Amino acid sequence: MDALELLKTRKSVSSSFLAEPGPDEAALNEILAIASRVPDHGKLAPWRFILFEGEARARAGEALAALYREQHPEAEEKKIEEERTRLAHAPVVVAVVSRAAPHVKIPEFEQLLAAGNVAMNLILAAHALGFAAQWLTGWIAYDPEAGRLLGLEPGERFVGFIHIGTSTVPYQDRPRPNVADLVTRWQAPA
Repeated sequence: MDALELLKTRKSVSSSFLAEPGPDEAALNEILAIASRVPDHGKLAPWRFILFEGEARARAGEALAALYREQHPEAEEKKIEEERTRLAHAPVVVAVVSRAAPHVKIPEFEQLLAAGNVAMNLILAAHALGFAAQWLTGWIAYDPEAGRLLGLEPGERFVGFIHIGTSTVPYQDRPRPNVADLVTRWQAPA
């Protein structure tokens, strides 16, 4: 598939519709290498990856379910089960972590944008290799205790969890915005 066709056909597939096969070690390494080829002012590489594969997905889910139950004692069992399986649908989940920090020259916002670009490149690389993906956040991306459980270091934050696998549903695009509605041409003030 050529690059333009890749970009025109990329779409998210819900993690609940992602199954085996997922990327093997070589494909995953290639995806992560491609993901890291982003604009990076100062060459700081202000991101890293946390991989959830195999049994680690279920163990992380158990920890998240226990935390959710602790934080929400009134939660119904159905919701606890959702948390238990949150990272278990797709064969591989890649957490993209921002390590943006104060810097004498590079604003933290630029560092965070670099990590966001890493997440998007990761999705495009997965698509280029024939996989489907979905970028999710949810409460686990913002809850400090969930972050600690899932491996964040002090000062880090999740950009997103990229679920990767093979789609079990046919390709269906969704309505896209009309680009003309999103464009303003700047003009000098009169």
